[in-house]
Amino acid sequence: MTFAMVAMWVLVGLLVGLLAGLVMKAGGYGRGWDVFLALVGSVVGSGIAWLLGIALDAGMVAVVIVAFVGAAILIVGQRKIWPIIAQ
Repeated sequence: MTFAMVAMWVLVGLLVGLLAGLVMKAGGYGRGWDVFLALVGSVVGSGIAWLLGIALDAGMVAVVIVAFVGAAILIVGQRKIWPIIAQ
C-alpha cells in the first residue's frame, strides 16, 4: 500500500460524496454526511480489497473502481436503513 493509493481512496471518497449530495437529494442527512460516508466507504472498501489480496497495484483505475463501490455501498445503505422523511 502506497501513499498514492490512500490519497486516491480519499479523493474518490470526497468526489463521490459531493456527487451523491447533489444527485440524491431526498433521504439523506445532507451533503456533509454524504461526503463523510463516502470517504469512510472508500477507505474501508479499498482497505478490505487490499487485505483480501485484490491487485489494486494494477493501476489507478482499479483503485478508483473499488473506492467508488465502497463509497456507494455505504451511501445507499444509509439511505435504505436510516432514511430521512422529506417534509
